[in-house]
Amino acid sequence: MAVSRTALELAAQPDCWRRAAALAPEGLPLPGERVAVTGCGTSWFMAQAYAALREAAGEGDTDAFPASEFPARRRPYDRVVAITRSGTTTEILGLLAALGRTTPRLAVTASPGTPVTRAAETVAVLDWADEESVVQTRFATTALALLRAALPGGADAVAAAADAAETALAEPLPEEVLTAEQWTFLGRGWAYGLAQEAALKMREAAGAWTEAYPSMEYRHGPVAIAGPGRVTWSFGPVPDGLASAVAHAGGVLVRGDDPLAELVRAQRVAVAVAESRGYDPDHPRGLTRSVILTP
Repeated sequence: MAVSRTALELAAQPDCWRRAAALAPEGLPLPGERVAVTGCGTSWFMAQAYAALREAAGEGDTDAFPASEFPARRRPYDRVVAITRSGTTTEILGLLAALGRTTPRLAVTASPGTPVTRAAETVAVLDWADEESVVQTRFATTALALLRAALPGGADAVAAAADAAETALAEPLPEEVLTAEQWTFLGRGWAYGLAQEAALKMREAAGAWTEAYPSMEYRHGPVAIAGPGRVTWSFGPVPDGLASAVAHAGGVLVRGDDPLAELVRAQRVAVAVAESRGYDPDHPRGLTRSVILTP
């Protein structure tokens, strides 16, 4: 069987992250600024991860919103960061236009010469991390690596994540994860956005039943999903008592220390499950590279 484009592209992530960490584009949020980060789909989940990382680093209040739900009535933010692979997404372009020139706007994109490069005040183009596959893998995580590297200690964290991801790419995937009927991803803080992205990848590529929750919320109802043939996958530390709850239900618990490396592992599972079901992971049903809405 030929290797899918998605599999090749997700395997390139460690090198992409290292390259992004060496960049210092203009327009990055400054310490103390009140910042909003926005995107759609995968980009929104990367926005959530970065917002949590920035606040945890003490760099300033940071909120993340899907572009379609940006709270326009709030007092203006000091800066807005928009993540968009295609540079053509309708909601992103509409939001940047609505913000006007009074709000500094940074766009992180894979596509030079697209409308977003004219709609934002400053632009970081990561065209070398773009994908041929409809499914996003390396661009999104590379955009996160770019933003994370600018935080205190961020460059070292990105380097460590790249090393961990190389291990995740080399190790065989557990059979009980590949053959499961259901997957639930968990994370705390910035890892929650990555858990949501892992679930999205499984739904997009494999049409799988997947869910994602903050780790501490799992036992507030969702634990009822756990059972034989079902996976609970923790991106980062497992809360006390959760392992025993999953074991009691007969479920499979997977855990990993580095959330980005675990996302890479989950991407590999999504491709493998898609192929086992006869799906094309590069071109999922009903999806296109960009959502462009027409009146």
